[in-house]
Amino acid sequence: MLLRRSELAVPAANDNMFAKAAASDADLVFLDLEDATAPAHKVAARAKVITALNELDWGRTARAIRINGLDTVWCHDDIIEVVTAAGRNLDTIVVPKACTARDVWWVDLLLTQLEAKLGLERKIRLEVLIEEVEGLANAEQIATASPRIDALIFGVGDFSLSQGARVDTNFVPLGDYPGDFWHYARNKVLVAARIAGIEAIDSPYPDYADLAGYETEARRSSLYGYTGKWAIHPDQIAVANAVFAPTADEIALAERNMAAYREAEARGLGAVGVEGVLIDAAHVKMAQRTLDRVALINGGSPA
Repeated sequence: MLLRRSELAVPAANDNMFAKAAASDADLVFLDLEDATAPAHKVAARAKVITALNELDWGRTARAIRINGLDTVWCHDDIIEVVTAAGRNLDTIVVPKACTARDVWWVDLLLTQLEAKLGLERKIRLEVLIEEVEGLANAEQIATASPRIDALIFGVGDFSLSQGARVDTNFVPLGDYPGDFWHYARNKVLVAARIAGIEAIDSPYPDYADLAGYETEARRSSLYGYTGKWAIHPDQIAVANAVFAPTADEIALAERNMAAYREAEARGLGAVGVEGVLIDAAHVKMAQRTLDRVALINGGSPA
């Protein structure tokens, strides 16, 4: 399992940013061959990506690329060239604008052929962006389309365009709206991810100078069940890492409930009251999830 509290986006053409990104505290860095790289530089950027994957020390940071869309002239060669030259040092491919399960199937099949041809023993993972209305409608089928998929990502920017929403450059509605404008889309992506047993990663926050706003949005998404968020600037990394980690109070509560339940279980009980609250098997599962998360963040393995 990969930790993905923070996923840092880095333009694939801007190799002057690569070393700093690799040395950052981001759980995952993806070198972006798609939207962050201008068409005139997309082909040349592949060589920069390959060099970065093969030569930089990435430490614990997961190494990823975002390929161009399947409907573009660049997508096929993005996969072929990068995997052929740097597949052993590539953890994840981010697939943009997935609309159907067949989109994921195509990438999976191509990777399977490449891994066999190149003798790659470790399978490259996939993260899939839900950022089109068609993709949202098919989110459950997309999420379960391949065993390679580790996460679904809600891509609010292109989704805004696809839906025709009237929003500003930070994808905030241009008028009063009660609650989270993107609640339905966020929750549907999350539910689809949970059906597949994979993670859900929240969208980018373009106003990178507004760290308070970024934190507010991240905290709201974490309450839904999202386990990470994109960062488009290094300053956002620490915020995401903190928000998507259990708090000291959550850890203490998990440990208390686990201990109380185990003690009750040893006495033949299936539930126990702790400070006026009934603790049963569901609470134990919640506690175990919290403690597994702590173990993963600390570099260990979940129990």
